[in-house]
Amino acid sequence: MARFVDSHCHLQHEAFNRDRQDVLSRALDQLAWLVVVGDDAGASLSVAAMAAEPSTAGRVFAIVGIHPHNASKADDDQMGTVRRLLGEPGVVALGEIGLDYHYEYSPRAVQRDVLRSQLEMAVEVHAPVVFHCREAEDDFIGLVEPVARSLKAGIMHCFGGDAAFARGCLDWGFYISFAGNVTFPKAKVLQESAAVVPLDRLLIETDSPFLAPQPVRGQRCEPVYVLHTARYLASLRNIELDKLAEITSENAGRAFSIPDPPHVPA
Repeated sequence: MARFVDSHCHLQHEAFNRDRQDVLSRALDQLAWLVVVGDDAGASLSVAAMAAEPSTAGRVFAIVGIHPHNASKADDDQMGTVRRLLGEPGVVALGEIGLDYHYEYSPRAVQRDVLRSQLEMAVEVHAPVVFHCREAEDDFIGLVEPVARSLKAGIMHCFGGDAAFARGCLDWGFYISFAGNVTFPKAKVLQESAAVVPLDRLLIETDSPFLAPQPVRGQRCEPVYVLHTARYLASLRNIELDKLAEITSENAGRAFSIPDPPHVPA
């Protein structure tokens, strides 16, 4: 039976401090592989270390970068750490980077400056990029569109926009990733977006510990819950679950330049 990939989770988050290894074991029992994501230099060091762990090498990969929430902390040392980590084994992309105008934990102008700097880094080192965009589509388009086709790959993580924005990102050649919030009954705009994404550009994630899908909504999310989101999307797209697993896992491997599927124990 084909297995899914969780293309975006935050296993370094403090929500997993008590049982991180158990959560990882449950995930790797059910999933082919997963990607852990940093949001500042410290978290990026943590996820890179997870990807380098010999016991799970080839099944845990890392993404490193400065999240827009943490843009105010992005000094030369932080940026230098991210750049160095992009050359480490098991580190497969820069991210998550972008703009978040919903919370504005960092000033908008600072977010834009840090996004520009990381886009330049991505082009220079030829790294795939995982993007975060919340309530900032106009500025995001203005900054990303000029370099979008120069990127090795682009992934719109936890997509939260409408179908028109999705089509624009697809025109750049990007992948679109959906998390558990697409399963929420009132998430009609997201569901319309999920319906228009071509299957060869579709990714599935948890963004754990956030956004647990509807069947487990309100709980701490963990990577294995990607299966709930996958079942929903399979129904939405009228495709067999195993086929969706095969397609989205291949997409993730292509997006992150992981050429051969990792070995998954029977």
